[in-house]
Amino acid sequence: MRKRTALLLLALSLTSFVTLCVLRGAPMADLLVYRAEGAAVAHGTDLYGFTVTAWHLPATYPPFAAILFVPAAWLPVPALKAAFLAGNALLLAVLVALSARLASRTPSPPLLCAATALALWLEPVFQTLLYGQINLAVACLALWDLTRPAGARATGLAVGVATGIKLTPAVFVVYLLLRGRTRQAATAAAGFAATALLGFLLLPAASADFWTRRLYETGRVGKAWIVDNQSLQGLVARALHDPAPGLAWALPAAVVAVGGLALAGRARRESHGVLLAAFTALLVCPISWTHHWVWCVPLLAVLWAEGRTCAAALVAVVFTARTMWLVPHEGALDLELPWWQQPLAAAYCLLPLGLLISYDSMISRCPILSTEQTGKPACPSRRTRSARR
Repeated sequence: MRKRTALLLLALSLTSFVTLCVLRGAPMADLLVYRAEGAAVAHGTDLYGFTVTAWHLPATYPPFAAILFVPAAWLPVPALKAAFLAGNALLLAVLVALSARLASRTPSPPLLCAATALALWLEPVFQTLLYGQINLAVACLALWDLTRPAGARATGLAVGVATGIKLTPAVFVVYLLLRGRTRQAATAAAGFAATALLGFLLLPAASADFWTRRLYETGRVGKAWIVDNQSLQGLVARALHDPAPGLAWALPAAVVAVGGLALAGRARRESHGVLLAAFTALLVCPISWTHHWVWCVPLLAVLWAEGRTCAAALVAVVFTARTMWLVPHEGALDLELPWWQQPLAAAYCLLPLGLLISYDSMISRCPILSTEQTGKPACPSRRTRSARR
């Protein structure tokens, strides 16, 4: 009965989502960009010179990603949308399983089905499927690599490939270095270099254009001040009512980058370090759209596995409430929000900031590392400390 209930829940969740997609027309705008990138590679046209959809969206990923998108140009749009929807649903199940592995748990099939059914309605996951995005694929690549058993061959390679697709997983190369895993970091760096080299070999003009010019045109990705952007830059821009906050954003971002990665490097548990690195990247990246925050799935898994149910419930509420869509955000209204609406417009950004601060405080109170790093208890009990006196 338990297994049947879980399967029924998963079927109901997927059916409800597909029904919503049909009712809303499922534009999957980002998927159409990927398809256009693949077509540009296949036909030898300018990879970074086109825009598609009613929103005039350009290509923003490295040439290596465009090469991977070539098969998307071979399918009719309806078939491609169906394939992406099914593929992302499967990847969500994989991400849930990998999140459990990060938390040192092995979920039963019924639990995996139930967790996947519920995770579908987390706003970042929901938007990823609705836009036809690749966030789940990139997260799965990185998380699979980072949770492999000690001594596994070519650990770090998948992180390098993920970086070659979307760049932001580069934070995990730094993370591996900070954890003293230099061989894995070198493998990741080599994997990324290989993706860039392949891009230069197959698309020399596009590669030169991207790495010397397009990479630095952050405006191509979109307006940094809209509520869709849940990074520090978006928070500061909206709070100051300034579309280009400059140093007012760059300085806090630098502090968060250094502090977050330092915490990740000395985290008591590997799971904590991975999550600290991931959320640090999301915070300091100039643009982190709401659908980039699919790392809320492993965060929930780790909190639940550690018995921190209140924290898990808070995270679940934040990532399902969709508060940023409740505030006025048509046109330039994002820059005119009153103070009391600012937290609603930056919920994803504020939550990990709070987690970073609380984790730093916890580390400061109990600086001794965990058993898995030093072979000593994470935090000596009062009895142990008293005995040592």
